[in-house]
Amino acid sequence: MDNTKNTNKYVILMIIAMLFWGIAWTAGKVAAEHSNAQVAAFWRYAISFITIIPVIWVMKTPLKTDMLGFIYMVIAGVLTSLFNYLFFAGLSHGQAGYGGTMVTSLAPILTYMFSIAIFGTKVSSRQIVALSIGIFGALILLRVPFEGFAFLNVESSYFLGCAIVWSLVTVVSQKAAKRADLMFYTLVVFGITTFINMLFALPHHPFDFGAYDAVFWWTILFIGVIPGTFSTALYFVSAGKIGAHRTGVYMFIVPVGAIVSSWVVYGESLPLSTLIGCLLAFAAVLLFNMRKAKGAT
Repeated sequence: MDNTKNTNKYVILMIIAMLFWGIAWTAGKVAAEHSNAQVAAFWRYAISFITIIPVIWVMKTPLKTDMLGFIYMVIAGVLTSLFNYLFFAGLSHGQAGYGGTMVTSLAPILTYMFSIAIFGTKVSSRQIVALSIGIFGALILLRVPFEGFAFLNVESSYFLGCAIVWSLVTVVSQKAAKRADLMFYTLVVFGITTFINMLFALPHHPFDFGAYDAVFWWTILFIGVIPGTFSTALYFVSAGKIGAHRTGVYMFIVPVGAIVSSWVVYGESLPLSTLIGCLLAFAAVLLFNMRKAKGAT
């Protein structure tokens, strides 16, 4: 009974982390509107990097890895900095609810496909069916059956780029997880991301604090601390308790936070095609992980 209660506690924490990640999409749009993609991208991870240091200290995270692990961290940092820019650039042009739903739904499907293509990951017939469902869901999310290749517009192309880059980050993270504590990995990736995004932000004078209003600073502080450091820590701690094989399913709570918050702040509506595509992608992730989950102890 105690073990069940303990597991339920971490399930609740995971849900909270995912909801905050969803809200970050709407908050990111607010920050992008009150600055620009380069400055917002820099400060988001700069704040996360600074505030995750005390978390690392409190959790007594071992700060060690090998050379290959460090290489994985550098690759993940470069990719995350690209994702970070695409995130804010997309939000400056498109809807937060659509972006949060599209990226979260496409990324797991693309991750499975990259794992199969790059690392030769073996898949069962059930998982092939799951991927087929996921790909069909992705096509609906991109509105291909209704609008053809119209998804290659400014709004959707940034979000599609986000999904592709984040799936690559996930694949690299899976490799790095065997060589370093995930919190230490996160610290290094945050640091590398901050440095790279700073280089691109410098022409826009990110340290000219008076150039940006209070709305930007409060919003970017929220994104950096709550969805950034707080939710990331909750995610890793909870994933370790409820099982890594189940965490992919929880990612589909992210669109809920994105859709609800974007509706409250911007009055954005959710197209039926986005909802159907998200549900199909969710079903695909459930089906893909079903056998692994049954075999888990």
